[in-house]
Amino acid sequence: MTKTFVATAVLQLVGEGRVGLEDPVLKWLPGVRAEGVTVRQLLDHTSGLYDVLNTLPRPPEAEFYANRWRTWTADELIARALVHPPTSKPGVVYKYSNTNYLLLGEIVEKATGVSYAEAVERRVIRPLRLRDTYFPGTSTAIQGPHAHGYVPGPDGPLIDYTKMNPSVFGAAGELISSTRDLDTFMTALLGGRLLSPELLRAMRTPGVEGGRYGLGLTWRTTTCGTTVYGNDGDALAYQTWVFSTADRRQRVALLLTPNFDVDSDDVVDAFLDKAFCG
Repeated sequence: MTKTFVATAVLQLVGEGRVGLEDPVLKWLPGVRAEGVTVRQLLDHTSGLYDVLNTLPRPPEAEFYANRWRTWTADELIARALVHPPTSKPGVVYKYSNTNYLLLGEIVEKATGVSYAEAVERRVIRPLRLRDTYFPGTSTAIQGPHAHGYVPGPDGPLIDYTKMNPSVFGAAGELISSTRDLDTFMTALLGGRLLSPELLRAMRTPGVEGGRYGLGLTWRTTTCGTTVYGNDGDALAYQTWVFSTADRRQRVALLLTPNFDVDSDDVVDAFLDKAFCG
């Protein structure tokens, strides 16, 4: 869900004429190995840039647990990703890459003069009065009442992984929120409170023909033919889905602490069908 918040801030900057969707990434971040990539292609995951997630250790690798409290910088994470060649030419195919939103976070900072976290807070979180939503930075604890998250331990059984340094996610996934706040946000976004009609249409336009991902927003069609808009988030020990009909009359906000032996997407698809189709 972090990506949709960041995308909203980027599109607000587009609406203000401060950033262009067709701006080359190199205009904002000279020297970054993202030749030919535009802001639009970062937003809709058609940049072809290698996903930083593929460079990071995963459980049960020993390095994963050793990095639990490590502070990562955006520069470190971006460098890890861009040492790898692109997976495709820019604008050709959709391929999800967390690297895209790390770069967008840096562009927001260049365009506004404040951190991406502060920019999103000023532009989205405060205006909507989202009380449970914030960027933790390097704070290892979650504020207020919250679910505990678990990951496979080095010896097999699950271990509590609620406390960890979330800087590894950066602008691609560090946001903490609640289902109530996420529902408020998605309702406001689809209702036109945060973006102009033109930019909201752009957000809901796929990056590739026949695709289901626009500018930080995705959609799916239920078995009863209802199209719902929103996004999902996956941050190791937590997974989130927020979807709404275009008229905002039917909405779902869902948090899971995943079972790593089960495909959560299949479970959630069935849940969404039940919620939206009855």
